[in-house]
Amino acid sequence: MNEMLFAFVSGIVVLIYSAWLAFSVNRAAKGSEKMNEIAGAISEGANAFLMRQYKTLAPIVIVLFALIAYFIGIPSGISFIAGVLLSALAGYIGMQIAVRANVRVAEGAKSGIARAFELAFKGGAVTGTALVGLGLIGVSVLYYSFGSLVPLISFGFGASLISLFARVGGGIYTKAADVGADLVGKIEKGIPEDDPRNPAVIADNVGDNVGDCAGMAADVFESFVVTVIAAMLLGAAVGPQFVLLPLLIAGLGGISWVIGSFFVKLSANAGKNSKIMHAFYKGIGASSIIMLVLAFYFMGSTAGMFNLYLTVVVGVIVTALMFIITEYYTGKEYGPVKSIADAAKTGAGTNLIQGLAIGMQSTVLPALVIIVAIAISFKLGGLYGVALAAASMLSLSGMVIAIDAFGPITDNAGGIAEMSKLPSNIREVTDALDMVGNTTKATTKGFAIAGAALGALALFVAFAEEAKLTVVDLLQPDVTIGLFIGALLPFIFSSFLMTAVGRAAFQIVEEVRRQFREIPGLMAGTGRADYARCVDISTQTALRELTVPGLLAVLSPLAVGFLLGAHALAGLLAGVIASGFLLALMMCTAGAAWDNGKKLVETDPKYGGKGSDTHKAAVVGDTVGDPLKDTAGPALNALIKVVNTVSLVFAGLILAMGIKLV
Repeated sequence: MNEMLFAFVSGIVVLIYSAWLAFSVNRAAKGSEKMNEIAGAISEGANAFLMRQYKTLAPIVIVLFALIAYFIGIPSGISFIAGVLLSALAGYIGMQIAVRANVRVAEGAKSGIARAFELAFKGGAVTGTALVGLGLIGVSVLYYSFGSLVPLISFGFGASLISLFARVGGGIYTKAADVGADLVGKIEKGIPEDDPRNPAVIADNVGDNVGDCAGMAADVFESFVVTVIAAMLLGAAVGPQFVLLPLLIAGLGGISWVIGSFFVKLSANAGKNSKIMHAFYKGIGASSIIMLVLAFYFMGSTAGMFNLYLTVVVGVIVTALMFIITEYYTGKEYGPVKSIADAAKTGAGTNLIQGLAIGMQSTVLPALVIIVAIAISFKLGGLYGVALAAASMLSLSGMVIAIDAFGPITDNAGGIAEMSKLPSNIREVTDALDMVGNTTKATTKGFAIAGAALGALALFVAFAEEAKLTVVDLLQPDVTIGLFIGALLPFIFSSFLMTAVGRAAFQIVEEVRRQFREIPGLMAGTGRADYARCVDISTQTALRELTVPGLLAVLSPLAVGFLLGAHALAGLLAGVIASGFLLALMMCTAGAAWDNGKKLVETDPKYGGKGSDTHKAAVVGDTVGDPLKDTAGPALNALIKVVNTVSLVFAGLILAMGIKLV
């Protein structure tokens, strides 16, 4: 009970800190009327999309609530709704502060890179703190209210469902607008990124917020709570004294992150090429050390708990390694990105080949890290130790999301600076922050993917416990069938998303071409683009396209479970975890490497610079990589966890009602 109270109080403290950060950002100077007009258009478009998305999802949520309440119980139904609402709220808060921070970062850039960096980080930190605070309060209050772990499973399912749709809808929106804007603006018209003459430029900036802020916040919120719940379920199987330990670790992580955030600072005299990532690493390092010290105080000094404390250490080390590995493969200072920029010198084809090769290669080290982490954690604490390592990793979600949201905020700030025609030295500051933001978005996606894999493994074990499976025999045909179906799901799911982005981007391209053709003086800068039309096209297409992938994720495990049985479903879960983890890594890393390869070409004269043939080839690679890194790849996290949570929620029914055709 003390652990539960500690988690609840930690959640309150973290939310209070979030409110203080939001106040600090909102009181900063907002800039000129023109800057606020552009920021207002971005905010309006983002809010309109999010509200329409929630209305689209409402009937699905109501149907699932009725099914869960009827078949599982009223407490589970209430918990499901709580998961939906808190996950949606986490995304909403993240987006609201992002669309307010962007214009303030652009204005802050007039005072230098340190001030702009401070505002961008604080804006992102609001999202991270809100996410952790809501998660801690949600899990602790529901467990206290119902006194049972069963309703918490449905809480995780509700969070997973919103995460899936936020990732899918936001990802389709953001990349349709981005790809459409690039294909016409950069390649056909030869105008810069974020040029106000491009009719898709506002839709592109809106997409950064609904995809990378609202989508990522819902994604990691779900990973955070689902992993903690799975560890609590496995703790119950070990002994009652272990049930609340994951919740305690999550609370310690929240407090550690609040303290660690004060270490994220950039010196006032830092130049635009300074090691901005080092400021983030100071915060990550401080949060990690504080977390380990606090965990040792509560666990390491207790008889019989030291081995479990070491699994917490493993989780923290995995977080650090995922950041380092992903930065190596996506940072412009390192060989992989330089090789992609070099490949662009001989055309788009070689640029694409090299990017794909880097993406495939980038799966090796993260996979080895996860393999070693599982082996060590299992040796230390069995399957519960593995779940505890995952919980400790996700306990640092607040810092990770703060760093992730930094990316879209600085990207939008650069767009506002460009469209407001601010001096070139301001754009140099926002460009320096934006380039780091591309790397932070990539590294945090690597963290999210690794967290999804470890969390899903804990969910898989919890499903096996619930379904009373002691052995999953690959020599049995039902298990093998399930395994192949599970391995297939990430590919067909990604295919739907990539096709959706292509269709939506086609409509944006046609609309942008029409406006350049029909609006007098648009290319010359005397005409005004119809930004709202592109925003509306992206919104309608994204919402129309998200239904099929969402239903695929929810219905596939139910169909396999009820028709082929629990063993086949276990095979499916194993297949989707392994396949989805590696495919997501490949897509996200390749896309981010192509993106920074393009930026390296633009900023380093030895690669040709903007407007060169090398640049045009690099833009093609970036265009291909965009839907990989911001739509399909991140959405696979949600797919993996939705498939596992829906299986866990309905495991009892599958046992009772499954007909097992094979």
